[in-house]
Amino acid sequence: MQIPLTEFEQLIDEKILKRGISYFKAGAITDFLEISAGEYEAVVSGTNEYIVKLEVSNNTIVGHNCDCPYDMGPVCKHVVAVIFHLQQDELELNLPPSGKSSKKTKKKTKSVSQQVRELLKAISHQELMDFVKENSQKDKKFRNYFLASFGHLSQNQSKEFYQKQIHSILQTAAGREGWIGWTDMKYVVNTTTPFIENAEKYLVNNNFENVFFISTALLEEMTEAFQYGDDSNGDLGFFIESAMELLSKLVQSEIPISLKQEIFEYCITSFKQKLFEGWDWHLGMLHIACDLIEKESDADIIMNCLDTVTGSYQIEQAQSFKLDLLRRFKDEKEVEAYINKHISNSSIRTKEIEKAFKAKDFERVVKLSMDGITCDEKDKPGLVKVWYNWLLKVAQAKKDTAKIIKYSRFLFIDNSYPEQDYYQILKDNIEEENWQAFLEEIIKEITPKQRWAYTELIRKIYIREEWWDRLFLMLKQNLSMENIQHNEQYLAKDYSAELIEMYSERIINYVEKFVGRKHYQTACRYLRRMKKLGGNDRVIELIELFRKQYPQRKALMDELTRV
Repeated sequence: MQIPLTEFEQLIDEKILKRGISYFKAGAITDFLEISAGEYEAVVSGTNEYIVKLEVSNNTIVGHNCDCPYDMGPVCKHVVAVIFHLQQDELELNLPPSGKSSKKTKKKTKSVSQQVRELLKAISHQELMDFVKENSQKDKKFRNYFLASFGHLSQNQSKEFYQKQIHSILQTAAGREGWIGWTDMKYVVNTTTPFIENAEKYLVNNNFENVFFISTALLEEMTEAFQYGDDSNGDLGFFIESAMELLSKLVQSEIPISLKQEIFEYCITSFKQKLFEGWDWHLGMLHIACDLIEKESDADIIMNCLDTVTGSYQIEQAQSFKLDLLRRFKDEKEVEAYINKHISNSSIRTKEIEKAFKAKDFERVVKLSMDGITCDEKDKPGLVKVWYNWLLKVAQAKKDTAKIIKYSRFLFIDNSYPEQDYYQILKDNIEEENWQAFLEEIIKEITPKQRWAYTELIRKIYIREEWWDRLFLMLKQNLSMENIQHNEQYLAKDYSAELIEMYSERIINYVEKFVGRKHYQTACRYLRRMKKLGGNDRVIELIELFRKQYPQRKALMDELTRV
């Protein structure tokens, strides 16, 4: 969300504005810095201390971020407080007690980046060394960040070397309580990110061994950290994904044979030792190993590991994975036997159906689909629709009208994610004189079930058939502003006056019940819809009504001027 500094009070929710200016006036901004031209950083004290960053270009905020947990809107009160701080001179929020603005011009403070550059020029090399040594000894966080940023220059690198550094970062964040809270996770992110950045550089520079060390150290330490850290923001998961991505890029590079073998053995050993069991990257390690297969015996090692996987979902993944390996390294007879044994696996069944359909072996498609329906109808109704859709495709390929109608009817009534336009398929295959009776039978069948999906299906029938009188009656039975809008494009031609009155009644009730700029914007959006329907006079009446009834609602008065 871009925010012009001259208009921010009109664009931000009224409640958030009030809270933001209260924070500003209470002196909650304990630190405000211009990092570089147009980039600002501030610390705002509330329930906790939060860091706000603003990026300003051409008198417009083009980027803003706060590390508080607020997610109910685009801007939080902490960001607003910092905007008021930034604009305090223009808004005359810093007036002296006399009420007259001071004419004395403030001297502009140098940005942080300017100050740092000047100091680095002035400080001697020895002074800088002494500073780093002293602060590394007395400040654990400083030491961790320094090692994370420059530890790659050490000559004694290994997985253990990096693991020790990452572990120290996590333990520092956990503190005496032994728990990394949401706010402590910011320190983990800032201090651990340099490892990822350095690993990316190593990859580019063909320093492959260090990429392996950093990736595996991150995987092990971050997986363990899930046991004592709050990952509601997904930060630990980010480091896991980054480490797996680095490993994937690594094994696809031209790496030495000795390193290939080392990575392969690590993947197999970590899997057997269940270092990552319960997480996606447990099986992911075998996928990494798969990219390193040099000979059939390597594939056998991976397949033996896959046979030990537990958990129904994981077993299905492992079976599909193993089938791919069998196709690469074993004969057709062994592959066929494995398919027949594990055909209840939906992924394997789907691939076999696709292969049979492509070969026009419709008999096998029907058999596999029918077996799938029997196998999955109790526990996996979603898959049943997939198998029925294959039966429909076969019927279409064979031009079997009776079966086309049978399968399309089933899929039309009970399918949230249609693969085809079943309504049109039915209409194309049913005789015109029988079509309305066919639809009435479906409507009669599903009306008593009173589920939203069936109600929506009936609505779609009315729209496709242009039965506007029945659609209008359905709308009257379930009136809301959202439903009126949902149907107005179909009913506006014949029922505009009725829709205007329906909107009018509901907008009046809505404004009476709800307060706040967002709600007023919603009400005004529907007022504009009334105007488009030809209800301009009624809209004027409502605006006058609201101005008389709610003159104290400044945000409402403001939004009404935009209608």
